Amino acid sequence: MAPHQQAVGRPPTGPRTGLARALSKLGFCSRSQAWELIKAGRVRVNGLVQRDPERRVELGRDRITVDEQPVRTEPKVYLMLNKPRGLVTTAADEQGRATVFECLGGSGATEAPAAGSLPRVVPVGRLDKASEGLLLFTNDTAWAARITDRASQLDKTYHVQVSAFAGEEILRRMREGVAVEGDFLAAKRVRVLRHGEKNSWLEVVLEEGRNRHIRRLLAALGVEVLRLVRVAIDPLQLGALAKGQWRHLTRDEVLTLASLTASVGQPR
Repeated sequence: MAPHQQAVGRPPTGPRTGLARALSKLGFCSRSQAWELIKAGRVRVNGLVQRDPERRVELGRDRITVDEQPVRTEPKVYLMLNKPRGLVTTAADEQGRATVFECLGGSGATEAPAAGSLPRVVPVGRLDKASEGLLLFTNDTAWAARITDRASQLDKTYHVQVSAFAGEEILRRMREGVAVEGDFLAAKRVRVLRHGEKNSWLEVVLEEGRNRHIRRLLAALGVEVLRLVRVAIDPLQLGALAKGQWRHLTRDEVLTLASLTASVGQPR
């Protein structure tokens, strides 16, 4: 049975924002798609056609329509997916590869989702094609920005199978870090989960994840990653969610991550 959507909240109100950004914040489309709609003369504000994507509007007060149809405020949704290996984290792939949105029924596709389906959502961060595990999605752009901001310092926990017997020397060097192509890559914490005859499973915790952080770090140490599974983002656990399945976050889970990132973007 598909999870139920959360209750619809009131439209966001507050400071005036650019029209293209407003359409994105309302969950109608991406900002780049909004630019195209506005430039094509398909967007009206209070009955008047607008062709300036930066035209200032006030959400909750100005009436925005696309093709003369009101843009309705979507409910805020927050999802977690157990991403399978082999899917790319994008809505539409130029190479025609399968994407994570196939697990969500196409709710990130460029076309508007079918009636009764999820609203348009975007990934919160990403996992590369070969990686698996916990991946978040939302249509709450402010929440997503705080989660992915480097200043958030949320711990991300991974279970990593490596093609070597990982002794203390490898663990020490992972903690100390190495410079790779201008990036300093290190693990905040690392421990052995179990050893096999020719490989090991490690638990690796990152505070600030860079592009392919763990793979590049281990490659610099001469160790190949066989599998990489994200199992937690700070207190949020993947748990028993089956591969390829998704669920809504609970209210407590959403608020906990929000509280942990409350200072992001605030003046010091």
